[in-house]
Amino acid sequence: MIGVNMSPRAFLDRVGQELGRIEPGQVQALADAVFQCYKNNRIVFLIGNGGSGSNASHFCEDLGKGTLRREDFENDKKKRLKVLSLTDNTPYILAWGNDEGFDRVFVEQLKNLAGPGDLLIAISGSGNSPNILRAVDWANRNGLATFGCTGFAGGKLQQLAQHNLHVPLDDMGIVESIHLTAFHWIVDNLHGRIGLGQ
Repeated sequence: MIGVNMSPRAFLDRVGQELGRIEPGQVQALADAVFQCYKNNRIVFLIGNGGSGSNASHFCEDLGKGTLRREDFENDKKKRLKVLSLTDNTPYILAWGNDEGFDRVFVEQLKNLAGPGDLLIAISGSGNSPNILRAVDWANRNGLATFGCTGFAGGKLQQLAQHNLHVPLDDMGIVESIHLTAFHWIVDNLHGRIGLGQ
C-alpha cells in the first residue's frame, strides 16, 4: 500500500504519474471492442472479485445508461448496448460457489448466457484469480472476444486474454482506481459514438 507513508499530496502526485504510464492504445482498444458488440448486437459481460468486482458493476451501469442521451430514455426504437455484470447475481454466485466451488461462479453463468461474438471483460488486479481465468479460458474456446484488465505483473490473465489493459504497478488500490478512470473515459467515448451517433 503505497500511501501508508505518504501525505495526500504525495499520494495524489504518484497516482498522476501512474496514470501517465498507461498505454492509451489499450484504453482505445477496449472502447472499440465494446462498440463492436454494440454494432453487432452482441453482449458485453463483465467479471471481477472484490474491488475489481465493484468496478465491473460500476462499469456495467455506466455502459448501460451512460451511453444514452436523456432524450433516448423514452425512445423504444433507440438501439442500446447489451451489457451485464456477472458479479451481481448473488444467489446464483452463492449456489455455484457453495455447491461446486468458487472457481465456477462466472464460467457457469457464461455457459447459460454467452455466445460467439460476445465480449468478456475480465478485471483482476493480480491477474491470477481462478474464477476469472476459468471464465476467460472458456470464453476463448467458445468464440468470445476476451479483454483482461490487470495490475502488478499481469499474472496469468495477461497471457490468457486476447487483449489487455494493464496497469504496471504493485498497489491494488491505485490499480483499481486507474482501471475505473479508464472505464470512465470509455463511457464518454461510447456516449459520443452511441448516444450522439458520431
